[in-house]
Amino acid sequence: MPVITNIEDLRVLAEKRVPRMFYDYADSGSWTESTYRANESDFQKIKLRQRVAVNMENRSTATQMVGVPTKMPVAIAPVGLTGMQSADGEIKAARAAEKFGIPFILSTMSICSIEDIAEHTSTPFMFQLYMMRDREAMANMIERVRQAGCSALVLTLDLQVIGQRHKDLKNGLTAPPRPTLANILNLMTKPRWCLGMAGTRRHTFGNLVGHVKGVSDMNSLSAWTNEQFDPRLSWADVAWVKQQWGGKLILKGIQDVEDAKLAVQSGADALVVSNHGGRQLDGAQSSIEALPAIVAAVGSDIEVWMDGGIRSGQDVLKAWALGARGTLIGRAMAYGLGAMGEEGVSKALQIIHKELDVTMAFCGHTDIHNVDQSILLPGTFPKA
Repeated sequence: MPVITNIEDLRVLAEKRVPRMFYDYADSGSWTESTYRANESDFQKIKLRQRVAVNMENRSTATQMVGVPTKMPVAIAPVGLTGMQSADGEIKAARAAEKFGIPFILSTMSICSIEDIAEHTSTPFMFQLYMMRDREAMANMIERVRQAGCSALVLTLDLQVIGQRHKDLKNGLTAPPRPTLANILNLMTKPRWCLGMAGTRRHTFGNLVGHVKGVSDMNSLSAWTNEQFDPRLSWADVAWVKQQWGGKLILKGIQDVEDAKLAVQSGADALVVSNHGGRQLDGAQSSIEALPAIVAAVGSDIEVWMDGGIRSGQDVLKAWALGARGTLIGRAMAYGLGAMGEEGVSKALQIIHKELDVTMAFCGHTDIHNVDQSILLPGTFPKA
């Protein structure tokens, strides 16, 4: 077993162990992938100020995200098909998050269902909703989220149409996946993954199959989802969701100051600065570049989180310094899961926390709530 010291080590191991179509699904962007790459590389341009001769004892990275206590300002992002990175993947990731003490967000397009996560965890989780044309199905799903005792609903706004994801098309990633010769040959090289999948009954989209009228298997699901992503999504629909749900509402996919202001007007509890991991509009700003202007415009009116490109605890600290009061990790979680299952997700969280804690100390702070832009070298970070 290789020594795992950072998220990249987990990525390399996941690439070896996860079938190509599912690894590429998690580790790719749309079109030229320029925004996907910028999400990560723009963090690296930001430089930190090292401080010395400061008492570094009794450090704390603990905070709250929409009132939910968390060991660090990090939650596991909603990632579709997580249960295809590793058998029962969403359950494993949720358990790892619960043990570590951070929030877990389940995707609408998960393999394990809302009920599966509720059954296997004791801490309330969050649920991410995609708005579909079928409002009855949406109302039923929101009620299931309520019955599961979820602490917040995360409404994703940037998937009215699906981005041009070339790797998925080339790999034949459909619902159900196309059994091409290349895919079959690739599966034969992943015995650990195949054995895990043989040991679970969860192979389809658990939140949809059996819960939506006319959707009883993967073939009928494919036809339903192709028609269902709603290009007409508007702020009136956000109001409808808020009314149906009645609990804490987080809006994900905000990249523009004007949209951030509309998010505040909607009465949401938080917004997530996010470009969907570079999987939707290629050529858009990176999330970390878009963050400061949004914080400056609405940060005093709504809790601002960010998502996209976080591969280390240093990235978490930089996002916090620029005003994010929470961050989401998707790919870092998926790499850990694909590499080593639940243990891999726990390892990813340990790595990020250690990096966050040590970097905060080197920057002269012991409490994350005292960290601000002063830890960053002037001229190296995006301005509002």
